Amino acid sequence: MKYTTAQGEKSTVKITITLTAKEWADMQDKAYEKTKGKYQIPGFRKGHVPKAIIEQHYGKGAFYEDGINEAFGKYYYDILEKEPAIEPIDRPDVSIDKLSEKGLTMIAVVPVKPDVKLGDYKGIKIKKVEYNVTDADVQTELDRFLDQNSFEEEVTGRPAENGDITVIDYSGSVDGVKFDGGTAENQTLTLGSGAFIPGFEDQLVGSRPGDEVRVHVTFPAQYHAPELAGKDAEFVCKVHEIRESGEYGSQDEFAKAVGCGSYEDLRAQVRENLRRYYDQRAEMELQDKLMRQAAATLDYTPSEAELHEAVEQQIQTMEAQLAQRGLRLEDYCKFAGATPESLREDARADAEQALRMQKAVDRIAILEGLRASQKDLDDAMQVIARENGLSLDQLKGYCDDNFNRAVENSVLSTKAYALVRALADVTEITVGGQK
Repeated sequence: MKYTTAQGEKSTVKITITLTAKEWADMQDKAYEKTKGKYQIPGFRKGHVPKAIIEQHYGKGAFYEDGINEAFGKYYYDILEKEPAIEPIDRPDVSIDKLSEKGLTMIAVVPVKPDVKLGDYKGIKIKKVEYNVTDADVQTELDRFLDQNSFEEEVTGRPAENGDITVIDYSGSVDGVKFDGGTAENQTLTLGSGAFIPGFEDQLVGSRPGDEVRVHVTFPAQYHAPELAGKDAEFVCKVHEIRESGEYGSQDEFAKAVGCGSYEDLRAQVRENLRRYYDQRAEMELQDKLMRQAAATLDYTPSEAELHEAVEQQIQTMEAQLAQRGLRLEDYCKFAGATPESLREDARADAEQALRMQKAVDRIAILEGLRASQKDLDDAMQVIARENGLSLDQLKGYCDDNFNRAVENSVLSTKAYALVRALADVTEITVGGQK
């Protein structure tokens, strides 16, 4: 087999594939072996009709069409492996140039990623915002930390009041029929928090551990589950426990309860954590701005096929994130008042920006000779495994071509950013800390 490649029109590559007489005959023989079972000719058992007899009966070209499919399936993908610079983004348009017993010539016009030009990405002038950790930031974080680690005491000598923390089981029904999401066990609920349906928490005020309370409420007219909106419901609630928030004897006592020697030690630790967080945030914001500015110099508009694939990847990522919270995409759409179609439409702008930034990385990698070495890939895999609580062997069980390509792109993105960052003209601006 011989082939040639040539630049086609409108971001296509023209691949001409020529088979010798023997190669073409081999492809027809393969087609015969795969399809002979469908031929039935008097005097022969089905599936055992010789190839020559079939050709006599149906014509010399009986296996041409299937032979062409065999040839294309074999040689086209062999060529792509030999020509990594050809990156198809859709199925090729295949036509036959020459066809006879002497051989076969096919032409495949392949839609490919456009060869884009990148403007000046060296010496980009940009401002980097540095966030100063203020005393107010530290105190806000300490207050939040105290709230998350509040001291709780069990209530035994009185009924539940607003502000108390209750532990309950509940089972909800509408017209005597239980509904999805209406049942839970050992649910923690702070009375007066407004976390549940209006009126629900009020009816638990005055209850005691061991009580069974029938709560009657009406779902809001704009409730996220349309089948429940505006409906009257009954919840049978079993009260297990009532707790109230207490206060630590001193700030140092609180600090020791969360593993620090003193409150001043805790304050210093919080300040340091905030400083690291702000530094990381500032660098990530700079990375995004730099790569967006580099991508803005591209002479490139993503094709519809590229946009479609990028949008679908965003939707798949969203579905995976929702699944980790026990939700489906349909559930999210109900809650957000959206549809899968509107989510895809909303995702197009971000998908296009992501494609442009990845294209900028690709061009910088080519122009600067950046490569993802095996050590780079192994190190990246180790980080992914550690962040997900997996061993490297366990992570490899999830790897496929798309995953490996994503890891390689991530490595190249990091290297491209480091290069652009080192060459950039960065002016630092310090502002007060803010979350």
